[in-house]
Amino acid sequence: MDLVKTAARRLIDGLAVLGVLAYGIAALVTVADVIGRRFGFPITGVVDLVQLFVVSGAWLVMPFAFAAATHVSVDLLLTNAPRAVQLPLALFSAVLAFGLVALMLWQGYLTFQTRTMFGDRSQQLGIPIAWYWYPLLLGLAVSLVAIPLSLFTNTSPETADE
Repeated sequence: MDLVKTAARRLIDGLAVLGVLAYGIAALVTVADVIGRRFGFPITGVVDLVQLFVVSGAWLVMPFAFAAATHVSVDLLLTNAPRAVQLPLALFSAVLAFGLVALMLWQGYLTFQTRTMFGDRSQQLGIPIAWYWYPLLLGLAVSLVAIPLSLFTNTSPETADE
């Protein structure tokens, strides 16, 4: 079990690194375009590129947020509830999150199929629209691994007293 958790954690961490790099590239492309415009050398397709990198960054870091339990959450009930109620509430929350993410993955995949069937491309550079969907689908799929991982990691006996 530890080997599976370690492999999952490495995958999640690796995707998070790629997501942060994508954000950095989006920022660099934006700055390069702003500077280039001052000298008459704008970056062609800057909107397509920045959108691709920002969307990729957002979806690739999502599993990390679930695994580290750093996503936006309201834990007022959980932290103030009696210890006997905390685990069932955490389990309910994880099951609800898992169901929602699974539904998003399914619907995202159906939309991905439709978009790629029509051969949609970005407006400026003609980037295949599938490139925008791959990080979304990957991020959602790995989030389905991260949600139970978070539940087991954050509610284990070792972390319960922290």
